[in-house]
Amino acid sequence: MPLGAFIANNTLMSTLTNNPVLGHITTFGGHPVSCAAGLAAMQFLVNSKLIEDVQKKEALFLSLLVHPLILSINSAGLWLAIQFDSFETCKKVIGRCIKKGVVTDWFLFASNCLRIAPPLIITEDEIRQCCQVILESCDEVGGSQ
Repeated sequence: MPLGAFIANNTLMSTLTNNPVLGHITTFGGHPVSCAAGLAAMQFLVNSKLIEDVQKKEALFLSLLVHPLILSINSAGLWLAIQFDSFETCKKVIGRCIKKGVVTDWFLFASNCLRIAPPLIITEDEIRQCCQVILESCDEVGGSQ
């Protein structure tokens, strides 16, 4: 469901009422069905244990993703960026991952980094499988360089 929000202090909000006119509104803000879905999702996240497991799952990714082709990994919870030496290396690894069933891509602002952005419901077994595919793909690319 499309849903957006804009939050600002009173000073900024008051300037956006006329400069530009209605500069604070959003295309995806306020629809009742979207708001109900957003509230239900927020309540689920607050009441479930999904958020509590994020650090443990992040640590599992970081512990498993060790390979000579991987220069570094930047992470913020389950958002991870695996840095390679070049776009070409990254693209080759991504291509092999996709062929093996792991859907990923690079970042527009960092084309030498493979993006990992799994759902919060990812299991530890799925993390292990994903990392195995990434490491196998790195092995294949490393052998062809």
